[in-house]
Order: sequence, then structure tokens, then C-alpha cells
Amino acid sequence: MGRTRAPVCGLLLALTGAAAAHASAQAAGPGALAPIRLSETHDDFTLSLGGEVRQRFEHVRNADWDAANAPDGYLLQRYMLHADLRLGPRVRFLAHLKSGLEDGRADGPRAVDEDRLAVHEAFLDLGLSSRATLRLGRQELAYGSSRLVSNRNGPNVRRSFDGARMLLAAGPWTLDAFAVKPVKTEPGVFDDPPDHAVTFWGAYAVVPLPALSHASVDVYYLGLDRKSATFDQGTAREIRHSIGTRVWREQAPWDYDFELVYQWGRFGSAPIRAWTIASDTGLTLDAAPLGPRFGLKANVTSGDADRSDPRLGTFNPLFPRGSYFGEAALIGPANHVDLHPSVDLHVRPWLTVSPGWIVFWRQSRDDGLYGSSGAVERPGGGSRARHVGRQATLTLNAGLGPHVTVAADFEYFFAGPFLRESGPGDDLAFVASWVSVSF
Repeated sequence: MGRTRAPVCGLLLALTGAAAAHASAQAAGPGALAPIRLSETHDDFTLSLGGEVRQRFEHVRNADWDAANAPDGYLLQRYMLHADLRLGPRVRFLAHLKSGLEDGRADGPRAVDEDRLAVHEAFLDLGLSSRATLRLGRQELAYGSSRLVSNRNGPNVRRSFDGARMLLAAGPWTLDAFAVKPVKTEPGVFDDPPDHAVTFWGAYAVVPLPALSHASVDVYYLGLDRKSATFDQGTAREIRHSIGTRVWREQAPWDYDFELVYQWGRFGSAPIRAWTIASDTGLTLDAAPLGPRFGLKANVTSGDADRSDPRLGTFNPLFPRGSYFGEAALIGPANHVDLHPSVDLHVRPWLTVSPGWIVFWRQSRDDGLYGSSGAVERPGGGSRARHVGRQATLTLNAGLGPHVTVAADFEYFFAGPFLRESGPGDDLAFVASWVSVSF
């Protein structure tokens, strides 16, 4: 690593070592840090320390579906450390540092690969009552299945926001209202500012659904204002409103997750009309060999029907999880249709093997192909084909105790007519392996 990265990495490793030493002293067991009691008279005055170390290697052949790009392998490192201070039942302060490093990538780090040292979270919780908490400061947001709002855990650098939230509980209902700005990811040391060109606000409610056994329903509104937004149609200010609902159940044998979202607003002076329908249905057979879960995902996001018409029909996934359709993060959920059968096989109590197959199409022939960041990956004008391609996946996930995870992911993308006709359209191969240790 370079001269600047090495001290930062060393600092975080030293902090990690100190935390681990404290864990040993507290006899909390390997990988677990016991809270430090700060008062002999108040059991709820405590300080908790924790964190994560993740080492990840990726290798890609024919990046951007272009055989002219040489095979590329690189290392991604993530170090995170947090301190959680609780002063009674109604006052809490959490500070969370992060460091993301990239080594060996031919074109250098991508936007989500490197952030040498930054404040990831720093927020104050004030309990206004037993059912209402005001949260102020830098914080993560993640709602529902993370289709629209996620902490972006898959990529090397996680996402956070600056702003305020009100967390309410009323019987079985929970309600989260917020107004925030996303935090920019900059590669230096303590240089991540809020993005003043973007404002994000909304409310998200969750309640059990008695009419369906073990099911719940989410209802939400999300608002977004971007001073400059780019789609295949062009660039303009985007003010977008999203209203959605999600019905879900996690309990076997049948689990499901159905979500419907409608979007409206203005793109420049023209109206926005966009939508998505998403589904994830699974059947688990615990009594069968390997205890398989058979899954089927089917998703549609709207595209723009006519780039010459100023009206915008492209769905905006807002702040989705980074690895939306696999660890390679090749395609994002905008102007797309996908069908994704898969199966999870429990080869050992600690080892799950998951093969899958994804087929992608464009929803509109007049709109482009979008990446996981929301940027236009391939303009739509170069081909009238809908079929983008097929992606074979194989994931191995090993849980080596409660605090250590080892995983590997293999993906092969067979380029379809749209990619071949609109530019380089070579098949792409991707491999990733990583180990994550939490404490």
C-alpha cells in the first residue's frame, strides 16, 4: 500500500487489537465485546465497542462486456469501528469510523471502493418518550428489503446520510420519518461532506398484517430533489416522489416479498411517470435432503418510452443496495425486466451453496441500460433489441461461528443481442471471495 494508506490501516488495526484485548479482559467470548458499565449505581450507563474487518478479492474478465479490457484482479479492504455510549434509557450517542482501501485495480478505485478514513456515523438519540426517539446527525438508512434505501453493504464503502429522523412506535406499528442529505464518498481522510445538491425525505411505516399468517405490510412515501440528474434522455433537475407498499413474510415453508411503487414529479419542466413491480417468492423443504429453498424473483422497472418526448418514464431506484443482481453489480434496476430462479442448498450446517440464473431484458426499447449506481451504462439508441443477456451465478457462504463469514461468488454473463448490437458485447466473467470478521 502507498505511504498515505499504510498509517491509516495501521491505526485501525491497532484500534481493532485494543478492542479485542478489551473483549478478552471482559471474558465475553471470542469475537464478542461486552458493554463497559460506566456507573456503579446506574446499570444503563454503558459503553459498547465493536467493528468489522473485511478482506475481499475480485477478478473480472472482459469488464464492461469488452474483450479489449485486460483481465483485472484487485484487493478491497474494509475496516470499521464503532463506540456506542448509552446514558440511561433516553440518551444515546454512536460514533462509527470506516476505512475502505483498494489495491491493484488497473483503472484505480471506483467511487465505492476507497475512502481512506471517514466518519461513517455520528448521531445523537434523544428519547422524547418511551415510544418516540429523535435521531440527529450522520447515520445509516435501510428500509424494507433495501430495494430503494440501503446502507450499501455489498460494495467496499458503505453509505450514510446527514440529517434528522423521528422513530415512533404505537402498538404493532413502527413509523420512521426523516429528512437527510446523502454523504459523498471521497477518497481522502475525513473529507466526506454531505451532498448539498441532493435532498431526501420521507416516511416509512411497518405493521403486522393479521389477514395473512405471519405477514407484514410496509407503506411509505419517499421524496427526492437532485439539482442535476442524468438519464438516457438527458440532464436536468429532478424532483421525484415515490409512494409504495410491500407485503412480506419470512417464515418457512412459504416466504414472499411483493412490492409495488409509483413515482411522479418533474424532470426539468416535464412530468415524471414511472413505476416498478418486484417479487421474491420462496419454498423451503426442511425435511428434504440439503433442506433446499427454491426461490423465484421477477421484477420490472419502467423505462422511458420516447427520448424525443420531454416526459420521463425511467424508474429511479433512489439509494439501492450496491450488489442488486449479484456481486458483480453489472446492471441496476431501471428500465429492466428480470427473471431469477435460484436454490439455496444447506450442504453443511455452516455451509450454503446457492446456484442461480438471471435473464435480463429492457422494459423500453427507447431507453438505455443503467448500472447499479444509476448511471447510464449503455445508451438505448444503438439497438432495438430488448434482450440484454443471461447471468449464471454460484455463491458459497460459510458461517464459521457467530463472528466470522467466508464466502465466494462466481458469475458468468452471456451477452445478449442488445449488448452485441449497441457496442462491445463480449461475455463477462467475475469471481469474488471474501472473509469478514465482526467483533
